[in-house]
Amino acid sequence: MEGCQAESVPPPFDTQLKIWYTHGEIAQKAGAAMILHEKTKAVFHAMREGILLIDDQTRIVFGNRSYLEFLNKTEREIVGQPLRDVRPGARLPEVLATGQPILHAPRMEEESDIYFVNMYPIRVDGAVVGGLSVVTFKRDAYDFRSELEDYERRSRQVLHRVNKVNSTRYTFDSIVAEGENVRDVKALAKKAAVTDAAVLLSSESGTGKELYAQAIHNASPRRHEVFVAINCANFNANTLESELFGYVEGAFTGAKRGGKMGLFEAANGGTLFLDEVSEMDMGLQAKLLRVIQEGRFRPVGGVSEIETDVRVISASNADLQQYIQQGRFRRDLFYRLSTFQICIPPLRERRGDIPSLARVILQELSKKLKRSITISPEALHALAAHDWPGNVRELRNVLEFSAYLSDNGVIQQDTLPESIVRPATQWKQIPLSQRVRAFEQSEIHKLLLRYGSNLEGKKRVAEELGISLATLYNKIGH
Repeated sequence: MEGCQAESVPPPFDTQLKIWYTHGEIAQKAGAAMILHEKTKAVFHAMREGILLIDDQTRIVFGNRSYLEFLNKTEREIVGQPLRDVRPGARLPEVLATGQPILHAPRMEEESDIYFVNMYPIRVDGAVVGGLSVVTFKRDAYDFRSELEDYERRSRQVLHRVNKVNSTRYTFDSIVAEGENVRDVKALAKKAAVTDAAVLLSSESGTGKELYAQAIHNASPRRHEVFVAINCANFNANTLESELFGYVEGAFTGAKRGGKMGLFEAANGGTLFLDEVSEMDMGLQAKLLRVIQEGRFRPVGGVSEIETDVRVISASNADLQQYIQQGRFRRDLFYRLSTFQICIPPLRERRGDIPSLARVILQELSKKLKRSITISPEALHALAAHDWPGNVRELRNVLEFSAYLSDNGVIQQDTLPESIVRPATQWKQIPLSQRVRAFEQSEIHKLLLRYGSNLEGKKRVAEELGISLATLYNKIGH
């Protein structure tokens, strides 16, 4: 994109889930305490299933109205109590001990009062920090088998609603802004954050659009609610429609039994980030416009509408004005999405930020590699002279690539990719052997930029280059 003209969906159920944590009196006694926001509690209280949450000490954090009626107790009587003091036969503590869910567990309170339970661990950064129990009460034992699948679907959706999925780790403090142009952009984003208006982030690829989106969410009145991100370019029109709006059972061949909750429903009360919104199909753009205007939508194959209260932040690295001229983007949708249009400058227009950005990235790399990584003044000068077509994402990958080549933890000029160090005019003086090495480094760097520098990314790079993983490690000095 020339100048500035107008990167994930919620995790599936079987992946690790994260809960918002805060510190209070309980935290001072036994670590962090789970906090449920009032809107989440209201949702749980409205459900016919019994909902129970415990912390990592097996103490009861929350029980909804159905569960309290089942126990014939008040909230004051159970919250803060060890679960097995309240329910001696409870199996939810087993989930904390093993880290594995217990599904479809039948229980009998009385001879004629049958119910069944799904129990799940709640994780933060890989550690089990609590447990969730969803109880369905059945008077008729014959209904037990017939409703297992529908019950599991509802249980999964309940678990998705457990407070805030902690995917928003970036705040405005995470945004480096030394130059005047980017300071102005950051200031505008802060002003937009405290409103509930739609925000359109325009910039080239790799400038940190999701970083800004998360920062805006975390500074907004919705910061305690869900933040959901999706890259619209990753899906065809039909699949994207299902992701955004969900579908009912039987909507199409292959539709899951019980249907699927869409992102507009999952993000209710929170923020939905639509990355690369420019790549959305025109027909789907019309449906997006309606849900933004009306606050309601109809799932695929559904007949009734669902109300939703979602703040939309969108992003594009394409020139949407040009797309409008070409008939590829709706003008009315553009105006709806761009109450605040925030243009993030490319890195070549904010070279003064490069030293600070490099310092932040190297601090992260030092933690990742478990050794101190710094950069020499000469290497930093070379970085500042580069045009950075891949922007901050490219800078990050260059530094990580060079960190692997550094023997003493100091990135020097000779550990930077040749494309960074040498202008094209100098290549004719370089011997063939050095050119070959530079070409190898350049190709490896490009592929690491594409696939990522984690183990899986390196495996894909090695496969594409037709070399072993060990050979790749040798070439990058790792």
